[in-house]
Amino acid sequence: MKNYKDKNLSVRVRTEDLLSRMTIEEKIGQLNQLSAKLSDADEMRKNAVQGLVSSRVMASTAFAGNEEQEITGFDEINLLQELALNQSRLGIPLMDGWDIVHGQRTIFPLPLAQAAGWAPELVQRAAEIAALETAEWGVRWTFAPMLDIARDPRWGRIVEGFGEDPYLCAQMAAASVKGFQGESLSDKRRIAACAKHYIGYGMSCGGRDYSACDCSEHELRNTYLPPFKAAVEAGAATVMASFNEIGGEPVTGSKHLLTDILKGELGFQGFVVSDWYAIHQLINQGVAENRKEAAYIAFDAGVDMDMLDLCYSEHLPALIEEGRISKERLDDAVRRILEVKFRLGLFDDPYVDPNASQRIRDEHMEFAKVFAEKCMVLLKNENNVLPLPKSGRKIAVIGPLAEAKRALMGSWTQNKSDEGIQTIVEGVQAAAPEAEIITASSLYDEMLMAAQRAEMVVLVLGESDRRNGEHACIADIELPVGQLELLRAVRRLGKPVVSVICSGRPLVLEEVDHLSDAVLYAWHSGHQTGPAAAEILFGNVNPSGKLPVTFPRTTGQIPIYYNHKPNARQIDEYYYPESTDYFDTTGKPMYPFGYGLSYTTFAYSGLTIDKEKITADEVQTVRVTVTNTGNMEGDEIVQCYLRDCSSALTRPLKELKGFQRIHLAPGASQEVVFTLDREKLGYYGKGGKFCVEPGKFMVYTGGNCLTEMCTQFEIVK
Repeated sequence: MKNYKDKNLSVRVRTEDLLSRMTIEEKIGQLNQLSAKLSDADEMRKNAVQGLVSSRVMASTAFAGNEEQEITGFDEINLLQELALNQSRLGIPLMDGWDIVHGQRTIFPLPLAQAAGWAPELVQRAAEIAALETAEWGVRWTFAPMLDIARDPRWGRIVEGFGEDPYLCAQMAAASVKGFQGESLSDKRRIAACAKHYIGYGMSCGGRDYSACDCSEHELRNTYLPPFKAAVEAGAATVMASFNEIGGEPVTGSKHLLTDILKGELGFQGFVVSDWYAIHQLINQGVAENRKEAAYIAFDAGVDMDMLDLCYSEHLPALIEEGRISKERLDDAVRRILEVKFRLGLFDDPYVDPNASQRIRDEHMEFAKVFAEKCMVLLKNENNVLPLPKSGRKIAVIGPLAEAKRALMGSWTQNKSDEGIQTIVEGVQAAAPEAEIITASSLYDEMLMAAQRAEMVVLVLGESDRRNGEHACIADIELPVGQLELLRAVRRLGKPVVSVICSGRPLVLEEVDHLSDAVLYAWHSGHQTGPAAAEILFGNVNPSGKLPVTFPRTTGQIPIYYNHKPNARQIDEYYYPESTDYFDTTGKPMYPFGYGLSYTTFAYSGLTIDKEKITADEVQTVRVTVTNTGNMEGDEIVQCYLRDCSSALTRPLKELKGFQRIHLAPGASQEVVFTLDREKLGYYGKGGKFCVEPGKFMVYTGGNCLTEMCTQFEIVK
């Protein structure tokens, strides 16, 4: 007789056997996720014995990214699993979930900063390390990666995603999922990924968190869907539904988005979890009169697991009894959840080893430093003021973030300890031990006095970690109060000024650029922000990061992004809407998408395509030669863009379709090859159908989105 406890049977067989043994009450129990806050421990134990809970979220409030959280630890995790396995009727384990956004013990750059590295292999490795450290803590599920395309830096949660471009975000999505999950979820070093927030949350109106969102089906499919499609294709075990609305319909209650597109068209086989209290919030959004109706709408739409609401446990029994919810839909949801638990091996060994390492491994910190170095972006370097001299000059390292620690870690940091964090000052002192470093970071007058005594000034500016993340939106993306005044005062001293900016979002830097000889965007890059920035400042590392999001000149330009549509009155060939300039400023950004400087220079030549005419099912090959024309070895991120010149529906003037990070010695050249297949040449057209239309296409290659090096080809019928 087949038995779900037999680990030699397939996941599907075990799942079906267990499902056949479950009561309605036990099935509904698998749809409920509760909080792991300490005050709920007794109730959680009772629910575990009765089989009325499926999962815990390792947070005590909705603002886990910016608040200290009190949650249960090792002993409680093991106790609950023992109760669930050995004292409940069927022995179904719990599945804890945690927001491991950019590291667990070892903290890496924030996701937006990770995207600035344009290196999916590094994103994958960071997720692998985060998975190992999370699994050792006893948690096998993360609410990451966040895949919301974001074009408004006022929105605090822009820090959690990979930027403004669908293609770049899709590459990072796949890498992150593969890193978290590995080859098999049964590997106890791996954890289940959760692609969130499906879908459109990044459109939050005015950059206000939780605000209304809206867009056409055309925009939804072509801009916001690709990262989720990539995550599903990479095998993401779970997806979190967003609570924003699309076309007047909250996603939590959208059968079209959750069942028809996600589970139908994309073929998603895992389970969908709601966001925090999102089912109850259908009442707030005005589409449900009460909790029972909210439960019906969300469950019928395709939300399989209820995060914290208890709407399902309270009302699904009656909804099934009334025939409004079918037993087939109930079984489908439970099946999806159980299969993930079986795949994770939780039925066979759900316990955490209390003796597992809880230290930060040296090799993880070494990787974190390399990753941070790759992600930092040099925005200006006038007269080659950088790299800084390692001796012979007095250098002041000052500013509100010069000796900061916690701020460098960024939002959504689960490791609240200062262990292993070096400040920017400490990084500078370690990178240039023979340099005379003068420091000050608190009082305004002391900082100016330090700058006065020095020959050069490194001014460390930016935001705290609490000014970024969920529910941390700002109306004006200028530097925080007082920082520009400090920069102006330092500039008046007549010394060379290098501004280092530590932040999780794009900031308005027009005056910073004007008053600084060099600008390094160091982001909130985690544990190794200080050492990585110092290595770049002194030339031990050549900067190579490039922007994954457009930096505006003023807050009033928002939203501004490179892949905009052509204007009706004038086609703007420069890819930012110069033709719609404001009276009081240009329409051009401060720094464009894909932009970043190096201590060396690169030249592009020999752009060619294999065929001048292809059919829709053929692959176009693009070749370009890149040469290091400077005196220092370095990395270049070679970018390939495409323009569909004539289409049934409007298309962006440029779209990223490929990129490669290459390393070149001085004087060396490399041919870089890109392939444009059907998926890259096509788009979702009329009726939401994917198509590749005949006509002329322009293909561009270069070091950022403003490249003008191009050639053309034609797709014929």
